[in-house]
Amino acid sequence: MVPPNAGLFFEILRIMIEKKQMIYKSPDLSKLKEVIIDHRTRIYITPGMDSEEAKNRYLLRLTNRKP
Repeated sequence: MVPPNAGLFFEILRIMIEKKQMIYKSPDLSKLKEVIIDHRTRIYITPGMDSEEAKNRYLLRLTNRKP
């Protein structure tokens, strides 16, 4: 005996299976400029940006972070 709402269950299951996965594209690091903050930290910026300004902004952001 099949319950009357079994068709709805299978329809929801089919929709959930057909849902596409989100695809996140990572930037190409070979096209970006590497800025070394310390021996463990590196950030990547666009080639037109100033590396010292990017480093200072990164360090400023760390100091303003809540504990």
